[in-house]
Amino acid sequence: MHIVIVDSSRVVLRIVAGMLEPRGHVVTQFTDSAEALAYVTDTPKVRALITSLEVRPLSGLELCWSARLLAESSRPLSIIAMSSARNARNLAEALDSGADDFIDKPPGAEELQARLRAAERLTTLQGDLIRLAETDPLTGLLNRRAFLNRTRDAAQKTGSFGHLCAVLLDIDHFKRINDEHGHDVGDAAIKAVAGLIEAEGIAGRLGGEEFAVVLAGHRLAEAEALASRLRLKASDLRIRSPKGPVRLTCSFGVSEWSEGETIDGLLKRADIALYEAKTTGRNRVVSAMTDLVLARTA
Repeated sequence: MHIVIVDSSRVVLRIVAGMLEPRGHVVTQFTDSAEALAYVTDTPKVRALITSLEVRPLSGLELCWSARLLAESSRPLSIIAMSSARNARNLAEALDSGADDFIDKPPGAEELQARLRAAERLTTLQGDLIRLAETDPLTGLLNRRAFLNRTRDAAQKTGSFGHLCAVLLDIDHFKRINDEHGHDVGDAAIKAVAGLIEAEGIAGRLGGEEFAVVLAGHRLAEAEALASRLRLKASDLRIRSPKGPVRLTCSFGVSEWSEGETIDGLLKRADIALYEAKTTGRNRVVSAMTDLVLARTA
């Protein structure tokens, strides 16, 4: 487990790290609580934060509170407060500020390991619940809600002058696949298309046979090129069915982030481009910026 320890004393840090590292834990140490918070924020693999209440510039209680907000943003994280002054008030304040547990400073090795085993059980459960809440059960992609949340986070990090593109895609004549071959084959088709996009940016299933990919740091030409590659890969798919291999195609709409635009606006323009692709022949890529047809019907 990746653990961050925060204390103003390097001696305490060495003592605690010395108890954890031989057990295979990855330990990162900080004397500055603000630096620790920044590191935890930027390092999703951190699963436990052990912080003394006597730290600066953020107090231990402030650090617990800020870290708890991170954990509430769909992230597994166990927070353990640590203090040499163990009393009812400190314990209550730490727990009220978002800590999951409280331990004496310096902790005993046996107790510390037991607390961390409990933390590992907690974060494993949290991770399982988050996956259930965020994942589309058929494809394993992000579901619509999680996709929109991740996209908004990406837009916030990108800022007004950064680059961000959206690619929406839809399986052509999907109802015909279901009607002629059955829903099991339809589900197999959805999973096959999902497999094409799962490693591309922020990928999600918006519902039915519609998918989306958001590409942070990419310009329109790059997004169009990706959509064109995916179009060709989709046309190469063969879905097994009792009647023999089933072929399919996909249509694509692409849009690029504009200064001051909302995520809803970005996706809406991609959706309009996707509609244009569907109504002008399918199996093609249309850009919302130029309405340029990039691939003719095969």
